[in-house]
Amino acid sequence: MPLQVRNSFILFLCAVIWGSAFVAQALGMNHIGPFAFTFARSIIGGLFLLAVLPILDRITRKKIDETTGEKSNPWRNPKVWTGGILCGIVLFVSESLQQFGLLYTTVGKAGFLTCLYIVIVPVVGMFIGRKTGFLVWIAVVLSCLGLYYLCMPPGEFSLSLGDGLVLACAFSYTAHILVIDHYTDHVDGVRMSCIQFFVGSILGFILMMIFEPPTLEAMKAAAPAFLYAGICSNGIAYTLQIIGQRGVNPTVASLILSLESVVSVIAGWLILSQSMNSRELLGCSLMLSAVILAQLPRSFFKRLFEGRMSH
Repeated sequence: MPLQVRNSFILFLCAVIWGSAFVAQALGMNHIGPFAFTFARSIIGGLFLLAVLPILDRITRKKIDETTGEKSNPWRNPKVWTGGILCGIVLFVSESLQQFGLLYTTVGKAGFLTCLYIVIVPVVGMFIGRKTGFLVWIAVVLSCLGLYYLCMPPGEFSLSLGDGLVLACAFSYTAHILVIDHYTDHVDGVRMSCIQFFVGSILGFILMMIFEPPTLEAMKAAAPAFLYAGICSNGIAYTLQIIGQRGVNPTVASLILSLESVVSVIAGWLILSQSMNSRELLGCSLMLSAVILAQLPRSFFKRLFEGRMSH
């Protein structure tokens, strides 16, 4: 399987996990505050990775050595610490903004505004020398249109406090994607992910104790929600993101990751018996079309055009 196809599938798995995690995030905040939830999911994600790291090393030892260039100890690569700390700060800001935003806005608006990083990534990329093809720009437009039909009621779009927080979250997630893109080819992704979670947990713990110290009973009540978010959304999905982005254009990566909005609607339909109307189905179709379009090589359209001309 080609590397780009495999990594694109890995990014799709991230979208599936994140799309189903919106329920856990909303339920968890019935008992604890946003900083407490971010702390809990971050520390669990970091501990989960530490636990599975020896197993992953035994399975992929040769690959890790070739990737990091540190045959004796990948932790000694200074870039893994720099990347991990930067990713941890940006990820903590992103998750906190999203958690606070969900207190004041609907899940539909939050999903649409968060995924605006699919527009912000290529725009920012132009200023740092990243080339984005014409087909990818078409895919970006299709994705934005699809997200609008999927998440927004007809004729409604207004920015409340929660909307503004989640919009800021979209810019922060853009920075997270670009930081990962900068470091992912030079470090062991699992170790960088582990560091980012512990950095996020430290920041979350400090702010939690200052602004919203939780009770033991509240933490117990929220445990199922932050365990799912910590193990699946953080420990597994964010690590898969770091691995999956290797060799994939960051704009294409953002398009695939934006499918979390589609997954959240489908999960609600299958698991919670929430029906999808024709408008939402149209949004899903547009987003899927955009991702497929972004993955197709230019040579495909060249052959298609030449085939039509020959007839």
